[in-house]
Amino acid sequence: MEMNRIQSVGQIGIPVKELDRAIHFYKEKLGLSLLFNTDSMAFFDCNGLRLLLTLPEKDEFIFSSSIIYFQVENLTMTYEDLVNKNVTFINEPHVVAKMEQTETWMVFFKDTEDNTHAFMSEVQV
Repeated sequence: MEMNRIQSVGQIGIPVKELDRAIHFYKEKLGLSLLFNTDSMAFFDCNGLRLLLTLPEKDEFIFSSSIIYFQVENLTMTYEDLVNKNVTFINEPHVVAKMEQTETWMVFFKDTEDNTHAFMSEVQV
């Protein structure tokens, strides 16, 4: 039997254009803990998963990142709080899936570097 050598995701890299602006967004608006930063990188803790904000080393890495889905307890409160902090949302919170007694809600937003991410919450109905 073949073993899966991948045990977990250790870090997600997010390309940024202006590091200081991105640090402010992820720290002050999203409330993530800044672990440390250098001239070209910043590392944040997201409940044990490390997010790396990085200035691209080569032109081929300039493009937007994958969508990161941040799990939150209360999507409506998170949305309202971040609207008040001038976070740019693409849409409003909405149901994307219904499974038996659970609804999955999402809302998509842009960071300051034009990357698209989402907040999600699973609600018992």
